[in-house]
Amino acid sequence: MTAADKHHLAVLEAVRSIAPGLRENARAAEKAGWIPDESIELLEKAGVFGIAVPERFGGTNLPAAEQLAVLQEVAKACGSTGWVTAVWVTTAWMASLYPDKAQEEIFAGGQVRVSGGFTPSGTLVPTEGGYLLTGEWRFNSGVRAADWNVCSALVQHGDGRVEDLYPLVPTSDLVIGDDWDVFGAAGTGSVTSSADGVFVPAHRVVGAEAYEAATGDRWNADLKGRNYHLLSYVLTQCTAVYTGLARAALDVFVEKLPGKGIAYSNWAEQIRHPHIHHQVAVAANKIAATEGLQRSLVELVQERADQGRRLTVAEKATIRGQIAYVVQTAKEAVDILYTLSPASVIVRSGDLQRIERDILALSVHGLFAPLASLEVQGRLLLGLEPDNDYL
Repeated sequence: MTAADKHHLAVLEAVRSIAPGLRENARAAEKAGWIPDESIELLEKAGVFGIAVPERFGGTNLPAAEQLAVLQEVAKACGSTGWVTAVWVTTAWMASLYPDKAQEEIFAGGQVRVSGGFTPSGTLVPTEGGYLLTGEWRFNSGVRAADWNVCSALVQHGDGRVEDLYPLVPTSDLVIGDDWDVFGAAGTGSVTSSADGVFVPAHRVVGAEAYEAATGDRWNADLKGRNYHLLSYVLTQCTAVYTGLARAALDVFVEKLPGKGIAYSNWAEQIRHPHIHHQVAVAANKIAATEGLQRSLVELVQERADQGRRLTVAEKATIRGQIAYVVQTAKEAVDILYTLSPASVIVRSGDLQRIERDILALSVHGLFAPLASLEVQGRLLLGLEPDNDYL
């Protein structure tokens, strides 16, 4: 067994041991619109916030498939906690694409929580030694307890050219809003954050070369195994939340089924009805299919990183389309189980209604919704250009 395997098993077992606590806190997270401090502390003690941190800084640097397995376990316990954790972990990995000086600052504690996104809703103005950052970023999942935040922003150069850059700033430099009021994934606390003339040193800014892990001035620029394609890595890792929620829905449904009848019918035992048998099998197979497809996507992303090769345009388009299909199919599985449930499923103290609302809310995320992502894949299948910048 390799050191990475031992690290993975240790973190995975630790997460499984704290899962009851995360599950117990799920309703409190939803009511408060944010994850309880206790849940964050449990995850930190389990070592979750170090799984994408390079070993030289005290992290465990797990490969993509093993990171995904950890994230899925968190999401099975609480969807909102799973989503925020996936953001923190994947954006922490993104920080490994920054110059050495930035990495030394960001990874100083071994474990780190980094939030951020790819929508360039800020501006950068060049100044001596770096840039001044101003802007506002909506739906900033995890920013409320992140150590650092990636603030996507545009800079206009002297020749008129506009470039999308990714400055990394301490969250203490941002103003954190209080505007998160949603019906699902409420515990993610995805509030708006803003900056007004915040200075960002040049070593904490990278550009579009980050998409291909082609950034320089860093110790790991030529290492194989962890220089993933940025967007493909982030998207595949975040599918863990959807499959985790679907697995949780199946577990809850099966657990609650015995003793339930079918209202206004002669069926005293719902568990004996053939339609229930058929639909539970359909839901279970949808979940298994999403997990199989998920594994193949993560393996492709890892394989290219191990080889030191870039994903082709066709591969990136396929990943986007198939990720959307994973999300759509996982949601369908949860929908089936929710629909089979008795009327008491709507009680807020129950888990299944929250799982249903969480996956419904998260399924409309722009990078996971089927409309644009399946279009990209379909265009490639028909021999057309992808016509999409997010590949």
